[in-house]
Amino acid sequence: MRALISVSDKSGVVDFAKELESLGFEIVSTGGTYKLLKEAGIDAIEISEVTKFPEMFDGRVKTLNPYIHGGILHRRDLKAHVETAKAHGIVGIDLVCVNLYPFKETIAKTDDFEEIIENIDIGGPAMVRSAAKNFADVMIVTDKNDYDEVIRRLQNGENSLEFRRSLMIKAFEHTAAYDAMIANYMNGRFNAGFGAKQFIVGSKVFDTRYGENPHQKGALYEFEDFFTKHFKALKGEASFNNMTDINGAIKIAASFGTAPAVSIIKHANPCGFAIKESLYESYVEALKCDPVSAFGGVVAINGRLDKKLAEKINEIFTEVIIAASVDDDALEVFANKKRIKIFTQESDYLQLANDAYDFKHVDGGFVWQESDKVRDEEVQNAKCVTKKEATERELKDLEIAWKVAALTKSNCVVYVKNGAMVAIGMGMTSRVDAARCALQKAKESGLDVTGAALASEAFFPFRDSIDAAAEAGVSAVIEPGGSIRDDEVIEAANEHGMSLYFTGVRHFLH
Repeated sequence: MRALISVSDKSGVVDFAKELESLGFEIVSTGGTYKLLKEAGIDAIEISEVTKFPEMFDGRVKTLNPYIHGGILHRRDLKAHVETAKAHGIVGIDLVCVNLYPFKETIAKTDDFEEIIENIDIGGPAMVRSAAKNFADVMIVTDKNDYDEVIRRLQNGENSLEFRRSLMIKAFEHTAAYDAMIANYMNGRFNAGFGAKQFIVGSKVFDTRYGENPHQKGALYEFEDFFTKHFKALKGEASFNNMTDINGAIKIAASFGTAPAVSIIKHANPCGFAIKESLYESYVEALKCDPVSAFGGVVAINGRLDKKLAEKINEIFTEVIIAASVDDDALEVFANKKRIKIFTQESDYLQLANDAYDFKHVDGGFVWQESDKVRDEEVQNAKCVTKKEATERELKDLEIAWKVAALTKSNCVVYVKNGAMVAIGMGMTSRVDAARCALQKAKESGLDVTGAALASEAFFPFRDSIDAAAEAGVSAVIEPGGSIRDDEVIEAANEHGMSLYFTGVRHFLH
């Protein structure tokens, strides 16, 4: 038996090779891997002894050779293949262990294109694909985490076709993801990220119980390792819908840095948000906005969930809590609640992956775009277009309202007073209807919007929304501006003695 080992990531490879050697494998290796194995006392054969050619062109050519690919690819069940291999002195290779040049690590550390090009693996993917194609006869190992399982199966005579098939699938995933990463990088460097092809690659984190509905399958995938690092289940398992709601809740709560922010989400829409002196106070104020919708919702806590806050949340049914961190005694509060799910990022404050691009599925394909970012300076640099300027308190409320509006389904309007959202209208076909719906909801909840700040993620096309806001007692408004009727809107705000700010930035969310 012969094994070919050529790895960039060499962790664990010496022990793996020693175990293979003890099982009777002859080890063939390349370059740095060969040197490492020899230094460890393994009787490895250098690749050039097999290919009968030295490594060439600074290592660019070393494994692209019939003695290598013939040894991997010839079918052992076909007499003609076996005879051809024998006639040409080709020795079968029964196990291939390869991981690829560190392209990802290279582009993370340098912009030097020459170095980047040299870290594009050619021979490695070719060997992986050859071995994967011939998985009926060859084991292909591309993941160091599989070393122990491969050895165990070889020792116990469990090198089954089904196991080799699972390694084959992982191998093709490995080379596909590698090539996709290179293509996406090149398009990012030379085509502003919008090339003729776009590759979306994710690694499965876990299966969800089902998709949006019980008849649909679902799973969570991650682009890098964000969820692996920042998502831990403390109680229950996340569903497909939970993950989309958690995403919305975290995006809002984490948009305020280290502030004690709490957001409450129902069906991907915010129904409560507040920033007060403590997380406990923030939750209490956030809940007031729409306690009916908050029932069975998702609560995101930008900080630590302690026992006091847990007991308060436990007063109503909450389906999901996601917190930066969770105290043990807080978790104990929910010990007898079977339906609640609790997750943590195990950090001081909620984290965002800050993906550079965003996409949405449409029937037959997807639309791709740069991710929308809500920047702090949008409010800080907003232009006051009225005679009256906002007070310091109103400016803080305008910032909260603006950020929440930017992260809420269009058309939307958000009312914030003293650091807490007091009304919201979202996902409406009419901005006027969104404003009216929000005010009606506030009235039903007994909330006074007098002195509140109002944000709209897109411009008001007519003055009617300003008139309605003034009638409700709103004192400050922020919107992008840009309507052909901006003058009418500004005039209305001046008539009502309101302050009106234009950011010049629109944040549609569809």
